[in-house]
Amino acid sequence: MNMLPNIKIGKSVCPHDCPSACALDVEVLDERTIGRVRGSKENSYTLGVICEKVSRYAERIHHPDRLLHPLKRKGPKGSGEFQPISWDDAMGETAEAFLKAEAEYGAEAVWPYFYAGTMGFVMRDGINRLRHAKGYSRLYDTFCVALSWAGYKAGTGKLSGLDPREMHKSDLIVIWGGNPVNTQVNVMTHVQLARKARGTKVACVDIYETGTMKQADIKMIIRPGTDGALACAVMHVLFRDGHADWDYLEKYTDAPREFEAHLKTRTPEWASAITGATVAEIEAFARAIGETKRSFFRIGYGFTRSRNGAVNMHAVTCIPAVTGAWAHEGGGALHSNSGMYKFNKTMIEGLDVAKPGIRAIDQSRIGPALLNDPYDLRGGPPVKAMIFQNTNPACVAPDQTKVKQGLAREDLFTCVHEQFMTETAKFADIVIPATMFLEHDDLYQGGGHSHILYGRKLVDAPGECRNNHEVICDLARRVGAEHPGFAMSPRELISWTLDHSHRPGLDVFDAENFVDVPQEFDKAHSLDGFGFADQKFRFRPDWQATRYKDGLGPFGPVDEMPKFPDHWGVIEERTEDYPFRLATSPARTFLNSTFNETPSSIKREGRPGVMAHPDDLAALNIAEGDRVRVGSARGSVVLHAKANPGLRRGVLIAEGIWPNDAHEEGNGINTLTGCDQPAPAAGGCFHDNRVWMRPA
Repeated sequence: MNMLPNIKIGKSVCPHDCPSACALDVEVLDERTIGRVRGSKENSYTLGVICEKVSRYAERIHHPDRLLHPLKRKGPKGSGEFQPISWDDAMGETAEAFLKAEAEYGAEAVWPYFYAGTMGFVMRDGINRLRHAKGYSRLYDTFCVALSWAGYKAGTGKLSGLDPREMHKSDLIVIWGGNPVNTQVNVMTHVQLARKARGTKVACVDIYETGTMKQADIKMIIRPGTDGALACAVMHVLFRDGHADWDYLEKYTDAPREFEAHLKTRTPEWASAITGATVAEIEAFARAIGETKRSFFRIGYGFTRSRNGAVNMHAVTCIPAVTGAWAHEGGGALHSNSGMYKFNKTMIEGLDVAKPGIRAIDQSRIGPALLNDPYDLRGGPPVKAMIFQNTNPACVAPDQTKVKQGLAREDLFTCVHEQFMTETAKFADIVIPATMFLEHDDLYQGGGHSHILYGRKLVDAPGECRNNHEVICDLARRVGAEHPGFAMSPRELISWTLDHSHRPGLDVFDAENFVDVPQEFDKAHSLDGFGFADQKFRFRPDWQATRYKDGLGPFGPVDEMPKFPDHWGVIEERTEDYPFRLATSPARTFLNSTFNETPSSIKREGRPGVMAHPDDLAALNIAEGDRVRVGSARGSVVLHAKANPGLRRGVLIAEGIWPNDAHEEGNGINTLTGCDQPAPAAGGCFHDNRVWMRPA
């Protein structure tokens, strides 16, 4: 579809929880209305391509069910029964509840809770300025990257890697543990450019035949949680067959001879029994990597959402170190470049007033924390008052039954700042309406590329919607929180952050919309050294010292973690009572619980379902489309069966986080998932669940 003549085109950035942070061209029809949204052709990563759900953003921003006015609960918690209230009264009651909790139990009884509904620095992270100024309980944000980043840094010592545009110079692109067709479409744009430019081959490692795998030349379908075994067998072959680059290994890695000896018994036969892949498939995959120096490992997130996820991530990152791929243009690895920007967010987050010794509560354990589990309270007071921004834990957090029980406490006050009446909002005492990204200014970085981007306000918000910064500053004034950032506008905070991070000023972004800040080749490829004191990649990681966030951890059975890459068998293995392993993988047109309210996304995804191998369905006398009940030790949900031969027997896949109410009985898919803390950094184990399945 071409742009209509005489339509104003506004420049913005996709704010959602995705490494692509796409640069956008938005049709602005009038001061309150947008039309079509397209990817910017001027941005060398976006290249004019965006996902289908964001291209139809008009149906979300102009959705008839958007929250427009403040509300106060009048029915039981969770009932969704509310009555209108003024903004002043809504904020006054919230402040009163916060002050009451602080007076009776101390400041740590207040727990501001947020996540990545927006990735903009001001609107996402500004809640921390209130937290630090008052000494409220900290939030350990573990939903997404705690295990993957810890596992990546365990080997590299830093959170950065290749420029994604180097895929154009690669001869083999290995997409491991992610499905960018569903979750990061720009990766596929650059994959196709590489294929056209130099006939690049594509390998894909995943637990079912995804949309990405359908486009791959080499397809490795394995059982969930067995990536470490596959990686070890690949490296066994690389050493065995002379594909290890010993000059590189001796110069850039810590213990290559010991590592080679460790891998002697990690044969393809050993890995085949664990992963389900055949010996021939493993040998061929390893040979393709070994014979291709310019191998680009594009490493995803999904495979790390497992109790051995950090170990699996580290094992995968070891492969390009064995081959020396890092030394070649188009060779090496990229998981995230988030660590390369090094922004000074002192003014946005109030880091200069953060108080030492304040407890941090794991957001993935919101259920046990709100049910007063002593482990989570850590000797402190119960949580008595909360404000939620940018997240919907009653739907997306693990162990959903406990989350809902905790939110239903009558002695817990919650204020939810939201765009729609989410499951979490239905439990709230006060609900206040929030802006969307085109209705405020913010600053973004690309975790999957190297651009800093400015997202400007393009249209006015409907009704009485207010942005996150306005709400936090209003609440700060009422509870007596002091910090210069509360007196600044979003643009002033953005300008301060750019200036104090030694980046181009806001005037540059006003003119250019985004700035590309790639690392130099030697730094991106770690040829100037990896991120440890000895500058060497670590095959033998120090798990005790590995952190996702400084000062927090280690968590879980860290002393039991393998000394070298291996298959670590701490996952929820199948048993007689629980004969299946379930992963809750992302759908193409939902993003966590965002977009599951838009008509086009609902139409495409259909209804809550579960994929199973046809032979597994036949053994249970279940036909395509039948209602089935799937249960774990934590609860059960009703889904609809989908036959899919593109996965291993004994594996189930439930794509997408549907609204809880879309499921019979109101129990969403995260009823099945657990919130125990994996080593070494904790994190959501959304794809590591042993379950049973039977006809409903």
